[in-house]
Amino acid sequence: MSEIAIQADVATVNGVRMHYLRAGKGPLVVLLHGWPQTSHSWREVVPELASKFTVVTPDLRGYGRTDKPTTGYDKRTMASDIAQLVEKLGFDKAKVVGHDRGARVAHRWALDRPDQVERVVLMDVLPTREVREQLDMGITHAYWHWWFHLQPDLPERLAGQDVGAYLGHFFEKWTYNRHGLPPSAIDEYVRAFSGPGALRAGFDDYRATFPTDLDLDDADYAAGRRLTMPLLLLWGSESFLKTFPVVDIWHRYATDVRGEVIPECGHFIAEERPAATLEHLRRFL
Repeated sequence: MSEIAIQADVATVNGVRMHYLRAGKGPLVVLLHGWPQTSHSWREVVPELASKFTVVTPDLRGYGRTDKPTTGYDKRTMASDIAQLVEKLGFDKAKVVGHDRGARVAHRWALDRPDQVERVVLMDVLPTREVREQLDMGITHAYWHWWFHLQPDLPERLAGQDVGAYLGHFFEKWTYNRHGLPPSAIDEYVRAFSGPGALRAGFDDYRATFPTDLDLDDADYAAGRRLTMPLLLLWGSESFLKTFPVVDIWHRYATDVRGEVIPECGHFIAEERPAATLEHLRRFL
């Protein structure tokens, strides 16, 4: 296979300058990263996907090299950012792969723009509404960072004292295959979250959960709105989803659901097990 050229560019969407990487030709696949990461998290899967698709990997609003405004972190706005980016790039439709926070953006995008989203892959995530509905000591322990990140000002103050140590906690505790996140990748994430406004923007992503994102999710659920396009769920065998009936839960939110467990893998699927990730993505996309 010839080497795939990856181009970095910027587009203004919803008044925000969004940084993204683009590679390949063909139907569009959009890869949406999670926290505490950036578009760099897809580096192991982009070249092969780009042999058959146009692959676009943006830094979400508030992340990486994208602007970090003080508003707009509700998932409807963040999904609108991506919808506008797709249109600016000249595409009518896209297949989307979302991980962690990016999966929540992908879920909202597919709900709001089913005309634009053809297929969805959501990686290591439960519906936001279900995090609340399933709340017990187990999920509180697994998702403790949600409640911490919701607090005003305090997370920036404490985590900002040593960004590397704070992010490093998650890269150690949330991985099974720790070689999947080499020092160079961790250095890139620490650099990204050490910039002005970066920690605050990432925490604002979480702060939008209550009440804004949940109010939207509750309204959709009450109205019976569900994802109708094909949905693939991927999660790590050693992630905090391992004790949940993941596919059964998502059946409440989508009509065409399938799921696969990635063996010997934690939360950071595309980095810990890129070959297995690509196998599932090739088959589904």
